[in-house]
Amino acid sequence: MISVRFGISRHIGALLVLLVLWSAQRSSSAQQADLEAATPPMGWNSWDSYGTTVNETQVKANADWMARNLKAFGWQYVVVDMEWFVTNPVPEGNAKDSLYSVDANGRYTPAPNRFPSSVGAGFKPLADYVHSLGLKFGIHILQGIPREAVKRNDAIEGSTFHAAGAANTSGTCRWNFDNYDVKNNAAGQAYYDSIARLYASWGVDLIKADCISFGPYKGDEIRMLSRALGKTGRRIVLSLSPGPAPLEKQLEMRRYATQWRISNDIWDVWHSTAFYPQGLNDQFVKVAAWASDPRMGHYPDADMLPLGYLGPVPGWGVVRQTRL
Repeated sequence: MISVRFGISRHIGALLVLLVLWSAQRSSSAQQADLEAATPPMGWNSWDSYGTTVNETQVKANADWMARNLKAFGWQYVVVDMEWFVTNPVPEGNAKDSLYSVDANGRYTPAPNRFPSSVGAGFKPLADYVHSLGLKFGIHILQGIPREAVKRNDAIEGSTFHAAGAANTSGTCRWNFDNYDVKNNAAGQAYYDSIARLYASWGVDLIKADCISFGPYKGDEIRMLSRALGKTGRRIVLSLSPGPAPLEKQLEMRRYATQWRISNDIWDVWHSTAFYPQGLNDQFVKVAAWASDPRMGHYPDADMLPLGYLGPVPGWGVVRQTRL
């Protein structure tokens, strides 16, 4: 599946649409039903135009625009991408000197200087605003548990466990320093359960989980996060990122996720000159490799296509009109 991001104007961010690779298979389990999407999610994602710097005013402006102009055509999701919990963000993220907003139970909360309505309420006021427009609300997360929570050994909400018992301190994301990996044990499951409950209480409709399906593929954490979301009783789309996700794991990903990335990030280049970024024309062979995978409600994702204005602070490169 391909996601497409459109830069609408100098002030409106990017839109994403996910194109379908159809199938004919449906699971009967309740958890599977919660993860199914009748069509691939279409909407707006903040990454291409704002990197990690997006704030509440900008999210609302993009939601307003999408509700006025594209909701009637099936565009629904408003997704706040990477590091919404960082109070001193840099556009491309992954900084070693990031300052975080973390609650007493080791869970990230929206940076109050960027999302003022979140103080004491998390993303619920922003999600409520998005829902009031007839749209759905999503967030990006990084797999794992905050290093800061482990350092403080925070109590895990709703359990007798603490952060140190859930953390695999020998594992982390190769390109991001925010988190440690989560152990496949009772404490690790309790931590994922705790963040899933928090996100559900905010009214989150989609979670883009990063550094989980490639570099390496983290099957234990995919399963733990999926189970945690299933326990909330809220239907939440689970999108795995980045890629290329392993083709041999397709049955497992279909069981535990709504969609999964089949390539590294696409930007506005026609052909890849390196592993990152990927070029548009290089995606077709990847899509073809997944085309025969049977599915209904679960989709391969060939990432977002950047069109229009990529600014004011794109997640890669300088401010520009798309080169596509």
